[in-house]
Amino acid sequence: MFKNCFSVSRRNLASVATEQLLPKKYGGRYTVTLIPGDGVGKEVTDSVVSIFKAENVPVDWETVEVSGLENQEGVQKAVESLKRNKVGLKGIWHTPVDQTGHGSLNVAFRKQLDIFANVALFKSVPGVKTRHSGVDLVVIRENTEGEYSGLEHESVPGVVESLKIMTKVKSERIGRFAFDFALKNNRKSVTAVHKANIMKLGDGLFRNCINEVGSKEYPEIEVKNIIVDNASMQAAAKPQQFDVLVTPNLYGSILGNIGAAVIGGPGLVPGANFGREYAVFEPGSRHVGLDIEGQNVANPTAMILSSALLLRHLGLNAYADRISKATYDVIAEGKSTTKDIGGSASTTAFTEAVIGKLKAL
Repeated sequence: MFKNCFSVSRRNLASVATEQLLPKKYGGRYTVTLIPGDGVGKEVTDSVVSIFKAENVPVDWETVEVSGLENQEGVQKAVESLKRNKVGLKGIWHTPVDQTGHGSLNVAFRKQLDIFANVALFKSVPGVKTRHSGVDLVVIRENTEGEYSGLEHESVPGVVESLKIMTKVKSERIGRFAFDFALKNNRKSVTAVHKANIMKLGDGLFRNCINEVGSKEYPEIEVKNIIVDNASMQAAAKPQQFDVLVTPNLYGSILGNIGAAVIGGPGLVPGANFGREYAVFEPGSRHVGLDIEGQNVANPTAMILSSALLLRHLGLNAYADRISKATYDVIAEGKSTTKDIGGSASTTAFTEAVIGKLKAL
C-alpha cells in the first residue's frame, strides 16, 4: 500500500539535495528524533517504540518533549534535534483557538526547517466498515505559505488583516513534488485544488503553476483542476474519482479531514512531511485527541503506519513491510481493534496484538 511512498519523495528530494543529506547510520543504527506531541501523542508513539523494540529495529530514539502550549521558542528544541538527525517521528502539537501570543508550533516548525510537502494517504482498510469502498486518495499540500503564513495584524480596532501569501517558486516546487509522486507510484492524474474563480491572483497563480509544470514536464500524467468547495463535496460523495490532489495549505487541511472521515477516522491515516534536508513522519490527519488523552483508547494505526514510512525512508523496507502487514492483519481480523473502528480494545491491547502478529510472521 505504501511501499513506494518514500522512494518517490527521495527521488524528488534528490533533485534539490544530495545523498549526504539523508540520515547517517552509526554502528548499523539510526538515531531518530521522537516528538510525542500533545493529546494522545505519547500513547501512540509509545506504541511505535514498543513495536520497534519487539522487532529489534535498528533505530535509537532522541525524545524531545515539547508541547504546543509552549511559546515558539520551545520549538527550537525539536528543530535542533532534527538538524542533527535529519529524520523524526512526531505527534501533533495542540494550538488552542483562544491562545494569544503566538501561532501554531506545527506551522513554525515546518517553516523553520522548510519542510514544504505534506503527504497524507487515504486508503480503504479491509476490516473497517465505511460508506465508501475502494478509496485510494493522496492529498499533497504545500506546508509553508498560503493562509498559514502567520501574517496577521489589527490595523484599527475591529479590523483585522490576514495575509495569504502565494509564490510561484513554492507553487512550482509542490507541483513537481506531486507529479514526481504520481509518476513513481503509477498514478494517472494530479488535480490542483483552488479557488481561482474568486481569488484570481493568489489561487490563480497556484493553479497556473501546477498546470504549467504538469503539461510541460510530466506529459504522461493527466492534469486536472477543481474548485475547493466542489472538491469537498466530491470527496465526500465519490472519493474514488480522485487520485492525487495537490493543494495550498488550508485546502489540504480541510480535504484531509474529509478523507479521514471517508476511510474510517483520523486514527487510520498515515502521513509524512518532506523538505530538502529533513523528513518528519506524523499522522496525516492532524487530530490531537485531547478528549481521549490518558484513557488508553486511542487508535495507534496512523502512527504505526507513519513509522513504516519512516523505515522506508531509512531503507529498512523489510521491517516496514512486516510492521505494516501485522497492523493490517490485526485490523482485518477484528478481535483487537480500538473503539473508533468498531472494537473495544485498548491502545495497549492493539499494540500487543500487532507484536503478536509479528512473532507469527
